[in-house]
Amino acid sequence: MPAATPEVLSDLSRLGLLLKQDKSLPCVVTILVGGPLATSWWSHPKSHHIFRVLTEIAGHRDVLLTKLLGGKDTLVHRRLWPAFLAVATSGESWQTQRLSKAARELLRQTTRGKAPVTSVGTPVRELASRLLVHTAEVHMPGGAHRLTVSTWPSWAARAGVAPLSPVSDGREQLEAACQALGAPLAALPWHTRPRARSTSGTVSS
Repeated sequence: MPAATPEVLSDLSRLGLLLKQDKSLPCVVTILVGGPLATSWWSHPKSHHIFRVLTEIAGHRDVLLTKLLGGKDTLVHRRLWPAFLAVATSGESWQTQRLSKAARELLRQTTRGKAPVTSVGTPVRELASRLLVHTAEVHMPGGAHRLTVSTWPSWAARAGVAPLSPVSDGREQLEAACQALGAPLAALPWHTRPRARSTSGTVSS
């Protein structure tokens, strides 16, 4: 385990949420290099170290990596998983309205299949930014990177976590963590897109 990993995990445990990289908000890269970066961490002299720590943290049993704040990679601590899962499986209109045809098709394949779907590109990003699916990066034999796409209920079964009820309590917990981090509520996707009544309750597996 890289020496900096426990420090990052400690901050994540305390805050509940932590961005991978951001110019102003608490994030992993800032912790590792001692200050915010104006450019991508890939060009930083410590890029190999940053990569090792990020890889270690992303695979940690208490960490969920997802597109939560501002559509950016966000680490979510285990204590907020029930709250997150409640929101992610709510099936509210901010998640489903105006999805592209390609995104709808990928969601259909994901919800009807028994195994994760491998995909890349705009449809995956569209679903992930609306918290409709769980994604994980995999390295293909040829060296290319792909994403496995699965439903939140299937992820929850593997992680041993159940959604908080009611959904409003989940939103409140995530909003409190967002504000504690110093991020505006507008960074959360249900504030970015209008929210209406749930149409299906959950996204089925």
